[in-house]
Order: sequence, then C-alpha cells, then structure tokens
Amino acid sequence: MDREKSTQLDAPTRHFSVLLSPTPRGARLARLLSTEWLRLWGLPNGATEAATRVVGELAANAATHGRLPGRDFRLALHTRDNTLRIEVTDTRGDALPRRRPHTPDADSGRGLLLVEALADRWGTDLGPVPRKTVWAELALSPSTIHRLHCHQTGGEAGAP
Repeated sequence: MDREKSTQLDAPTRHFSVLLSPTPRGARLARLLSTEWLRLWGLPNGATEAATRVVGELAANAATHGRLPGRDFRLALHTRDNTLRIEVTDTRGDALPRRRPHTPDADSGRGLLLVEALADRWGTDLGPVPRKTVWAELALSPSTIHRLHCHQTGGEAGAP
C-alpha cells in the first residue's frame, strides 16, 4: 500500500497527555496541541480536523462544566489498532455530560451532538473520585474523513 495514501498508523500505539488549566485558554491550547501532535503522528488531514473538533468540544466542556478552582483537566490522545481515543479528564465527577434535545435557539448544548456526529463511539468513565473522563473514539479510516465532509456540507453521513 502506498505510504502517502494509507490511513494506517506506522506505530502500533502512540500516546500524548498534558494537564491544562480549566479556562477558555486551556481549552484553546488543548485544540492547538492536539492538532500538532496528530499531524506529527501523520494522521490524514480529515481525521486530524475531526479529532481537533472533538477535542475542542470536550475541552470546552471540561473548562465550563468540570471546573474547580486550582484543579486542572487532562487531555490524553491514544492511538491503537487504527483507532484514535481522545480522553478529557476533569475533577467534577458529579457533573456528567447529558445528551439534550437540540433546540435551534439554545445558547449551548450542541457540543455533544457534534461529538456524537464525528466520533464512532463516546462515553464517560467515573473515577477515581472525584474525577470523570469523557472519551471519544474515531476510527482512522476513510469513513472518518467522509463524516467530517458531510458535517461541514450539512449532508447526512450515509448520503451519497
């Protein structure tokens, strides 16, 4: 298979982790750092863009809803078996993310809808107390790039 066209990773696993302040600046830094690491790892542009959007939403939620004074949140990126796992851990295990019905005039609540649209799977793990980790997994395949393209153009992921 041609190396430039392959969406498979060369190494079986990769890992990046960093503590960030639970502020808008910390969330912005999470997006920037994840973009750089994913490009360094050689992920295709579409997968990097989708992952960066997911990181942005999860980090913004940690900075907004998971914030406790003096407590940072952790961003972790892991690759294994052509899957990228994004984890954002904060110290508000009591503030779990909830799927809310979308209302066009709402000021917030769209972030998890975006995560759900771009990720193959997502969820929350509790612990150790008082922490929670919100994670999302993206398959590193052409379908990841297709979902991102459909989301940007307003089409359905299964539409031609």
